[in-house]
Amino acid sequence: MKSILLALVSILFVSCLSDGETSKQVDYTAQNEAEIVDYIAKNHLTAQRSDSGLYYVINELGTGGQPTAASNVKVAYKGYFTNGTVFDQSSAEGISFGLQQVIKGWTEGITYFKEGGNGILLIPAHLGYGSNGSGPIPGGSVLIFEVKLIAIN
Repeated sequence: MKSILLALVSILFVSCLSDGETSKQVDYTAQNEAEIVDYIAKNHLTAQRSDSGLYYVINELGTGGQPTAASNVKVAYKGYFTNGTVFDQSSAEGISFGLQQVIKGWTEGITYFKEGGNGILLIPAHLGYGSNGSGPIPGGSVLIFEVKLIAIN
């Protein structure tokens, strides 16, 4: 009886350990690239691709100062998936934050604009929330943000 109980406890222990391994990192790079390129084509956008894999569209460059990756900025934005579903949006007045406190796609992407500028960031998962996701954002998601750089604080 002790050996059966010991066997059951061992199986339970091993299965609990293996459950933690289901959150392995998945490389969505190729899938995200295809999804972004398709979105750009369907929406007739003229986008540029950075070396990191971030795509961005500059509608208006802006005329003010240009932030660095270490800047604190005020930005108005709307975030959605390639299917158009909105997952987050600021007020028109925007919100302030440090560019080192946000996803990599924002840290890089906002620096392409000057104050008063606006455009679109198309962010692959490796520059967003990766394989794990966050809140309403599933792992592996391409994120699209319409952004307006209101000010460098």
